[in-house]
Amino acid sequence: MKLTKTVWAAVMATALAATSLTAHAQSRKELVQKLVAVQQASLEATARGLAEAPARQLVGAAQPILAQAVPPEKREATGKAVDAEIKKYLDAAGPIVRASTNKVSQGAVLSGIEGKFTDDELKQLVTMLESPVLKKYQGMLPELSKNLVEQAVADARPQVDPKLQAAQENIRKILDKATDGKLSQMAAQAQAAQAAQQGGQPAAQPKGK
Repeated sequence: MKLTKTVWAAVMATALAATSLTAHAQSRKELVQKLVAVQQASLEATARGLAEAPARQLVGAAQPILAQAVPPEKREATGKAVDAEIKKYLDAAGPIVRASTNKVSQGAVLSGIEGKFTDDELKQLVTMLESPVLKKYQGMLPELSKNLVEQAVADARPQVDPKLQAAQENIRKILDKATDGKLSQMAAQAQAAQAAQQGGQPAAQPKGK
């Protein structure tokens, strides 16, 4: 009789331990799910960046070819065709990358925090990320970043602009020499055309003759 009670007690203890472990695992999984959920906007931004990075590379590779190898009369149509292909790629790749990001996010987060955060720390982290104050701050980050960039540019411009203008002028001279003065001729023609558009009469007289 004592043996039966002992065995029963052992079985119950094992069952309770297994239940406790299952509940712990479930609780941890739920915490990770919540952690992923509160960072959904960040995950969306990550997925969007992953999809757009190759598109930017394609655009960067196409621009010099459009400028140098495509005849001027075909550049606009060719540029529109390239833009259409880029949009087609983004429309197709964006949902795929977003779905993959959402699919692996929970496992990636779980593997990343495994052994580094206790359940109590995870609860604190979720609470912190769900804080209205933190969300308000995160919502202001784009505006803060924009203001920072604008102020930094305004502060640096007086010193940077002369260097930029010098570089532009030096590059213009290099290209003008390489094209046997064609760049200067094109610039002069552009200035004349602009003056004609503004004044009207200088351009109208040659056309009337």
